[in-house]
Amino acid sequence: MLSDLISNLSTNPYFGAGFGLFGVGASAAILRKGLQGGIVLFRRHLMITLEVPCRDKSYQWLLQWITARAARDTQHLSVETSFVQKETGKITTKYDFIPSIGKHLMRYKGVWMQVERSREQQTLDLHMGVPWESVTLTAFGRNKQLYFEMLEEARLFALQATEGKTIMYTAMGSEWRPFGHPRRRRPLSSVVLDKNISTRILEDCREFINNSQWYADRGIPYRRGYLLHGPPGCGKSSFITALAGELEYGICLLNLSERGLTDDRLNHLLNVAPEQSIILLEDIDAAFASREDVLQQKAAYEGLNRVTFSGLLNCLDGVASTEARIVFMTTNYIDRLDPALIRPGRVDVKEYIGYCSEHQLIEMFNRFYQDNSCAGKFATSVLNTGKQVSPAQVQGYFMRHKTSSEAAVISNINKIWYNDSI
Repeated sequence: MLSDLISNLSTNPYFGAGFGLFGVGASAAILRKGLQGGIVLFRRHLMITLEVPCRDKSYQWLLQWITARAARDTQHLSVETSFVQKETGKITTKYDFIPSIGKHLMRYKGVWMQVERSREQQTLDLHMGVPWESVTLTAFGRNKQLYFEMLEEARLFALQATEGKTIMYTAMGSEWRPFGHPRRRRPLSSVVLDKNISTRILEDCREFINNSQWYADRGIPYRRGYLLHGPPGCGKSSFITALAGELEYGICLLNLSERGLTDDRLNHLLNVAPEQSIILLEDIDAAFASREDVLQQKAAYEGLNRVTFSGLLNCLDGVASTEARIVFMTTNYIDRLDPALIRPGRVDVKEYIGYCSEHQLIEMFNRFYQDNSCAGKFATSVLNTGKQVSPAQVQGYFMRHKTSSEAAVISNINKIWYNDSI
């Protein structure tokens, strides 16, 4: 009976056609699953992938490096427009063509590599306010060293663009971001302070930077604090900028009066500050309101988040404060500062940056004019008036007499002091 049934089915054309179709479909499904599994195994064991999200520090380095290498070989581009100021003062427009969103091919050290730049339109980077982006690199092989070498090459390529310049950083959310374009380093000699002040600060900074092991051997926290105080316009901020250029450091600008800045965020920012950078707290006396001002505040401002004084002290010299850090603070009124803020350990070096002395007047005159014979006469005439002037006032005066040193001296004697302006 069973043999007859099988024989009848085998000779039935409808059954044979259906069985054949089922076999073809099953074979195709098995082949598809096998191919998918083979691709997964191939990618897992014979390919290496690196994802670089936009929040990572190396993202911009890698994007610039890919632009220089891969943008020439792809026809799918996006543009970034920037303005470049030449040494002559002329501003030119610069267009950089970057590989657009999508997949691109490039060759690096004999290895073909797929570069996929993706953007999530529905996901925003809350700190930058732009869509979330990432770059995914896929290459054949299992050599991770290839990506290490690529990222290092991208880092060095990015450093070439900022070589000889000072990078300014500003706090955006919980991270530090470059602020504006890198600035050309200002020579330390261009900021004229009184005798030996700049030399003392520079030597102290270098001694601190080169002796980290000395601090570690003695169990001393490896950090240094500086306070520059004096009247406005005397060169405190300018000197810090020039000092950063001399040390080849960046500058992290931190505004303690920023709305939304809390103690926890301040502590986090100090701990994640870029390496080889100076943290600058300007006008530290204006960061905290007095008790009388607090009592007189309007109700609309009572709920405003801001850094507390105790929070700042703990960030500078608390158990959670970071090390390997240089902090500069400036103030016009040192008498308004709480003694706890400027005690040793939080402020290690205090320097008064005051009005122009005879030494400063002569040095500034010599920097502006080639005729050194008039420098002493100019300094004497300024000091004989009995008025105190700041370097910013003197520089502004020289700017009005750029071409003639004699005109500067004569104008100073006959006009400037009697008009009570410089």
